[in-house]
Amino acid sequence: MLESTTPPAANGNEAVINTDSLKANLNKSCDTKTVDRWSVADIVALFELPFSDLMYRAQTVHRENFDPNAVQVSTLLSIKTGGCSEDCGYCPQAARYHTDVENEPLMALDDVVAAAKQAKDNGASRFCMGAAWRGPKQRDLEPVLRMIEEVKALGLETCATLGMLKEGQAEQLKEAGLDYYNHNLDTAPEFYGEVITTRTYQDRLETLERVRSQNIHVCSGGIIGMGESRNQRAGLLAQLANMEQPPESVPINLLTQVEGTPLHGTEELDHLEFVRTIAAARITMPTSYVRLSAGRQSMSEGTQALCFLAGANSIFYGEKLLTTANPEADTDKQLFAKLGINKI
Repeated sequence: MLESTTPPAANGNEAVINTDSLKANLNKSCDTKTVDRWSVADIVALFELPFSDLMYRAQTVHRENFDPNAVQVSTLLSIKTGGCSEDCGYCPQAARYHTDVENEPLMALDDVVAAAKQAKDNGASRFCMGAAWRGPKQRDLEPVLRMIEEVKALGLETCATLGMLKEGQAEQLKEAGLDYYNHNLDTAPEFYGEVITTRTYQDRLETLERVRSQNIHVCSGGIIGMGESRNQRAGLLAQLANMEQPPESVPINLLTQVEGTPLHGTEELDHLEFVRTIAAARITMPTSYVRLSAGRQSMSEGTQALCFLAGANSIFYGEKLLTTANPEADTDKQLFAKLGINKI
C-alpha cells in the first residue's frame, strides 16, 4: 500500500521506510471487525493520534468497506416546521425560543411528492422527511404514511424523522415502506442534560429499539460543537458503536448556531476537531455510512475534502436541512467534480 519513492541518498545508501512493519502495526490496530465493544478511553486515544496517523487509519478502514470515491446523496425536507414542544438547546423549531422559524402546518402530499421528484432529478437517492414533533399522534402519522408510499413509488429510498415513536407506530412505518428512521442521540449521556430536558436519553434509545425491531434501518448520530468535551464526543461515538447493531447511517452534525436558541454564542469548534470526529466514527463503525451532515455551509472545500478523506460517505443535497442553510446542489456537484467523487 505504501511504497518508498525516496531516491538514494548522496552517500549511496538508500533511505528505506520499513513499510512491512508500518502496515502490520496499522492493520493490527485497524482490525475493527474483531472488536465488539469500544470504550470511551479507546476512542479518546483515536482522537489523540497524530492527525496523519488518524487519517491513515480511517482511510484504511474506509477502503476495506466502501468505494472511497463514492458518496451517497440524500435530500431532507421539513414537512412540518416549527411549534415543537421540546427544549433542545440547538433547535430554532422549539416553540419556547424566539427565532425566525414560524409554526407551520403539515405540508400537502402533492407538494412533498413534487419536492421528492426534484430531489431525484438533482441526483438524490434517498428522500428524508422531517417533522418538528415531540412524537407523532395517530392523526399526524396517517398523512405521513401516504407521503412515504408516494415517495417510495418514485424509486427513492425513504427516511423519516418524526420524534419519539409509540408502540405500534414503527410497524405502520414499516408497512408503508419506510427504509430509514432518523432519531439522533445528539451527544454523550453525561452531557445530554445540558442540552435537552424534555425527553430522556432512554426515550431516544427506546424509539431506536422500536425501529430496529421492525427491521427498519437506523439513522442516528449527533451534534458536535455544543460545548461538549473531547471525552464527551468520544462518549457519543461509543454509544453508537456499542449498539447491538450500529446504525446503518451515522449523521455527524456541526452545530449551526441560531440566534434566540440557548446554544447561540457557544465557542465555535475547530474544524480539524470535527474532521477527527468523522475519522473516529469511521474507525469505530466501519460498515456504517457516515454522513457529513449539518454545518457544511460554514466549511471550506478543503475541510469538506478532509472529511471525505476521513471516511464521510454521505451528504444532504439541497439548500435547506429542515430550517438550516446548506450548500446548493450545484455547489456540491462542482466540489464532487474537483475531488473525483461519484454519487450513489
